[in-house]
Amino acid sequence: MVAVRPGDADAALARRDRSKSVILIYGPDTGLVRERAEGLVRRAVPDAHDPFALVRLEGDEIASDPRRLIDETSTIGLFGGERVVWVRAGSKNIVPAIQPVLSNPCDALVVVEAGDLKKGAPLRTLCENAQNALAIACYADSERDLARLVDQMMAEAGLSIDRDARELLVSLIGGDRLASRGEIAKLILYGMGTERVTLEDVRLIVGDASALALDDVVDSALAGETRDALAALSKAFGAATRPDAVLGGLLRALTALHPMTLAVAGGSSPESVVGSARPPVHFSRKPKLEKALRGLDPDRCMKALLAVDDAVLAARRNATLAPAICERVVLQVAQQAGRRR
Repeated sequence: MVAVRPGDADAALARRDRSKSVILIYGPDTGLVRERAEGLVRRAVPDAHDPFALVRLEGDEIASDPRRLIDETSTIGLFGGERVVWVRAGSKNIVPAIQPVLSNPCDALVVVEAGDLKKGAPLRTLCENAQNALAIACYADSERDLARLVDQMMAEAGLSIDRDARELLVSLIGGDRLASRGEIAKLILYGMGTERVTLEDVRLIVGDASALALDDVVDSALAGETRDALAALSKAFGAATRPDAVLGGLLRALTALHPMTLAVAGGSSPESVVGSARPPVHFSRKPKLEKALRGLDPDRCMKALLAVDDAVLAARRNATLAPAICERVVLQVAQQAGRRR
């Protein structure tokens, strides 16, 4: 079996064994698949625009004509050097085209870029079992991977980033490597001319502004900060956040908060309840959530939850009045939470 563990993928590609004539790069993170394939091709072929050194083929094309791939790998480059055939797998089965290349090793390198191949998929199985092939999986970046990517790109741009800003940035990106790079690059462009990227820079530039604005509304309302909640609501509406989205976010937050209020009523401290929450609460939201647990007992939390539930129904019945209904219930929840026990 020649399957590379995800954590060893970059090292395996950097010091590629030239006896491996086929390298399959696949996985659900299509951005990382493309990035690794491009990096491998770039290291193998100095000039990516040289048609004699690099040939690009579509998977559906070689599936219809399996001999095309073996013909390309058997061709000798006009000026010598390694020849690379870059295949982007499609919906059709390309195993019949890959098998002859593995059975008749040559000096050419075949890089196969594919999507998420489940265990037992013919192409993945073929490359994992062949001694002259590698199968490299690309899964979504972990928090550590994302933090490393942020630090690397910031250092290359001559910028530093505050710790709290980096933690928020990492929580907002991920899932696709190229999309993550795009968000970090956007932040770097915004930060050019300064020395440090701050938490406020991340909040302004990265991710879904409407989602961050929604968090501000919910957190401020539950903490009993009436003025901040209404100001955040105004910003949320300005970021095109719909009233029903605000009400839905507030309803979910109160539903999650209620068992926490029961734990506090049972003698636990707000800090310990928030610290043990699952999923974990982001560090930037902990202070207001702890404040909410000091202001809302189980009865008040349930009353607020029922009020928001009624507001959701009222807003659906009358879309024209939805913004006013939303503002009224946000104010009501904030006032409930503001009455300290």
